[in-house]
Amino acid sequence: MTRRAVTVKGIERAIHVVRGHRIMVDADLAKLYGVETGALNRAVKRNHSRFPTDFMFQVTAEEAADLKCQTGTSSGHGGRRRSRPYAFTEHGVVMLSSVLNSPRAIAVNIEVVRVFVRLRHAVAVNAELAHRLAAVEAHLSEHRIATGGKLAEYDRRIEAIIEAVQQLIGDGEQPDPPSVGFTLP
Repeated sequence: MTRRAVTVKGIERAIHVVRGHRIMVDADLAKLYGVETGALNRAVKRNHSRFPTDFMFQVTAEEAADLKCQTGTSSGHGGRRRSRPYAFTEHGVVMLSSVLNSPRAIAVNIEVVRVFVRLRHAVAVNAELAHRLAAVEAHLSEHRIATGGKLAEYDRRIEAIIEAVQQLIGDGEQPDPPSVGFTLP
């Protein structure tokens, strides 16, 4: 396989949500590790006891179709024809480093785990921010009712800030992180 630069953005694009879990599919992981998908899956099958169902599972036909739509993967030449992909949760990805014990696998796993942790932190921060905004909105609503619908200038400014932050939270787009990545051997 060709050598590829591994970037945070590339890893983030390979993370999907299936059954309420953030997962990465076998083909994406194989590309990151620089191995064939079949070789990755054979290594996993040789070590099946390391991969309980909360670490790895095969997606259903419907989930595979949803993933195909999300990623724009074709089912033609070069696509997966005979089997549905395997999905690896964060814990499954960590376990892969013990099965694919190469310097590249270890380096990729470190970066993938960092991305999973960063995503988990971002979700927690957004949830806390949404909770705090709701409290401020409730306070402004109470103030508006108490003053007969009139808001002071600073209340209008706070309301504008709340609207702007809600738009940022609502569109789900995170600003591009600084270009962080590395090239693996």
